[in-house]
Amino acid sequence: MSHSIKFLTFISLFIFIYSCKKDSNSTATQEASTGHLSLSFSHKVNGKTVVFDSLIYTNEAGNKYMVHDIQYFISDLTLYSSGGIKKTISDNKNIYYIDTDIPSTLIWNIKDDLTIGKYDSISFRFGISNQRNISNMFVNPPESQMYWPEMMGGGYHLMKFNGKWLAGNQINNFGIHLGKCKMNMSDTSYVDYSFRVSLPKSAFVINQNATTKLNIAMNIESWFKTPYIYDINQYGSDIMSNQEAMHKISANGFDVFSIE
Repeated sequence: MSHSIKFLTFISLFIFIYSCKKDSNSTATQEASTGHLSLSFSHKVNGKTVVFDSLIYTNEAGNKYMVHDIQYFISDLTLYSSGGIKKTISDNKNIYYIDTDIPSTLIWNIKDDLTIGKYDSISFRFGISNQRNISNMFVNPPESQMYWPEMMGGGYHLMKFNGKWLAGNQINNFGIHLGKCKMNMSDTSYVDYSFRVSLPKSAFVINQNATTKLNIAMNIESWFKTPYIYDINQYGSDIMSNQEAMHKISANGFDVFSIE
């Protein structure tokens, strides 16, 4: 082998090794400058962890009620940094399902690599927007069991809040189910009852190679009182086609969530 060929071979090998080291250093730097976020979800009444299947609660309308289970989606989770930059989560297509009967759903370990530093606030959409709420996008339970009837617009429930209430001397079931609904039968479009939630006092820090843990609490009593007093006696056990009832529940959701 000639000296020139040996020299070219040496140069090529040097460049290859340098490139590998550079890529490795770049990857290591990227990993070192990011962290992760984990969200847990709790459910409370009047500041205390909910006791399921116990007729011990009274809402703003005076209805005595119990909570059996709650299932719902959140989506479009967005983080806002101190510099005015926002980060939209991509994990799980930014749709997450929470079910009080399935403990594993009560923690969302978000896979996105997040830039370290201070974040001012966090927001999300309760439910799924009409544009994204498409039938058959979930093929497996439990998410697939949230389907909304095709004749009522298709897609999926935004929430199922199931319980019982005392009507006179009788205990009846109720289902506060939120989803698509038409203003009237002749309308061709559906009202979008998903809504944006901006969490107060939600500043947090993402640290290098660490997972920041935040708890988001659903304050169940708030579904019944602000800005509308929701009377279960008035709306009964099933509101899936009741425009007025769903409007009130959606409007009351603005202060249902808090961060801890």
